[in-house]
Amino acid sequence: MNHYDAHGGETRPTFRGPVARRDHIDMTIAETYVEFATCEARGVSPAYELLSLAVSRDADLLALLDTLPPGKRQPNLLFGVVRLLGGPIGDPDAFREYAVANWPEIEARMRTRATQTNEAGRCALLLPVLAALPQPLALLEVGASAGLCLYPDRYSYRYGDHTVGAGGPVLECAASGIAPPDRVPEVVWRAGLDLNPLRVTDPDDLAWLDALIWPEHEHRRARLRAAAAVAAAEPPLLVRGDLVDDLPELAARAPAGATLVVFHSSALYQVPAPRREAFVEVVRGLPGHWIAIEAPGVVGYGTLPVPPDDTLHNVLALDGAPLAWTRPHGQGLAWFGAPIGSAANA
Repeated sequence: MNHYDAHGGETRPTFRGPVARRDHIDMTIAETYVEFATCEARGVSPAYELLSLAVSRDADLLALLDTLPPGKRQPNLLFGVVRLLGGPIGDPDAFREYAVANWPEIEARMRTRATQTNEAGRCALLLPVLAALPQPLALLEVGASAGLCLYPDRYSYRYGDHTVGAGGPVLECAASGIAPPDRVPEVVWRAGLDLNPLRVTDPDDLAWLDALIWPEHEHRRARLRAAAAVAAAEPPLLVRGDLVDDLPELAARAPAGATLVVFHSSALYQVPAPRREAFVEVVRGLPGHWIAIEAPGVVGYGTLPVPPDDTLHNVLALDGAPLAWTRPHGQGLAWFGAPIGSAANA
């Protein structure tokens, strides 16, 4: 099926203006929105699937997006800003009218904001690795946002019929190819590094985190509130800094006797390739372990097995060794790598 015709008949959005196919930049932006609709939003957020396909066909909105730097044109950022401002998301025509009429304010927010989705559900992807590493742990998250993924020891988990942990919220994950862990890790130090750290005790920051959650995902909205309460009760160390220049100094603050674990999830894609390569060099030189959850190609792994299906999957890796396909919000994990013990000791 042609992706541009994915919503035919009466359900097709009615945005005006065909894509300017002679303009390579417009086509690139359009394809980004089509890919988001078909690979990320389909089956997960009907509203964002419909809206993203509609934007991909609208020459006027594509032209407005083209005025932004390449890293500021992505669907999650546009839709999150409109939601933050109280604009309509459910109807494509209403969205277009609002976006065009309010573009100066939308543009200003998109230039200053970043997609800092802080999904605590990703801890369910980290847990099988964290629980297998030598305890206790000193956690350092790169691209930490508000640091909600720094509390894997405080949440509870449900992998099918298997449960672990005693705190809240309960994070559900469909796991295959691996026996679920039977314990949560022991964490004695937690810190985050981010160019613009967010704080759940700041109402504006919390509102932005809420706006980044997709419209239909009330369970994630409730999870955000529960995880924010955990973080607010014992705020993590959040440092404003660069993932290359400032990482060694922060890592050196980890307590002796704890296993340092530097990790990141869906963060490096926003970093230019040369800086990603510099980060990998720096993090490999640190003591301890490195966990990455990123889209294929963000961290080069060579040949990977075929993903479970056509939806978006990230790669979970330990110390550069790919271990599993993961779903973006922590809802699924398909293990294909070596046993965790052998990967951790490689």
